[in-house]
Amino acid sequence: MEKGTLFLIPVPLSEQASAKSYTSYLVETINSLDEYIVENEKTARKFLKQAGLKIPQQDLIIYDYGKHAREKGNIKDFFTGLLSGKNVGLMSEAGCPGVADPGADIVAEAHRIGIKVVPLVGPSSILLALMSSGFSGQKFAFQGYLPIDKTDRTKRIKELELQASKENQTQIFIETPFRNNQLLAELLKTCKGQTKLCIACDLTDEHEFIKTMTVEQWKKRSDDFHKRPAIFLMY
Repeated sequence: MEKGTLFLIPVPLSEQASAKSYTSYLVETINSLDEYIVENEKTARKFLKQAGLKIPQQDLIIYDYGKHAREKGNIKDFFTGLLSGKNVGLMSEAGCPGVADPGADIVAEAHRIGIKVVPLVGPSSILLALMSSGFSGQKFAFQGYLPIDKTDRTKRIKELELQASKENQTQIFIETPFRNNQLLAELLKTCKGQTKLCIACDLTDEHEFIKTMTVEQWKKRSDDFHKRPAIFLMY
């Protein structure tokens, strides 16, 4: 039996950006699918409605791969449809599935069992931040979350600063939104004055903020990034 295809479907980064996040091919694709693997069912259903889904939502089969579901079950359970020949969509809670997202495990399993994977075009906060930072796009590394422990985090910041300087490599990292201000304070305390720092916040939203300055210049400001989705870049 021929296997189905796993479509990787990007989700808007903010509600205000919904209309400019869709391509005609994306809308066409979601209207050809009635089965999805999603990180957040509520977010997924809202996105599908906004994108112009014509299939009645009650007719959809939706598998939840959120944190609690992953702890309980086996991701192989999500592949019944794909193995029987159905095409299935994979969606993160926001942005591109598989990038800084547990959906990577789904994609890895798809490759392992011979399922075709097709990524669709859509917003990635990491790439949007890099594009708008003015930092090197030839050499960059996404570091994910920095350590929570203060001593370990300070050590890691110094390592990334050295790596950025020695290798001419942009360092990209994130933090839980309610700890953004603490991370910024730690960066300003730890890094050298000439080190460049970009903060890209609320990307694609009407309140989007993107600014690149030296650490010394950042110290003269009093920005508040509390509970605002942000990407930090160092160069």
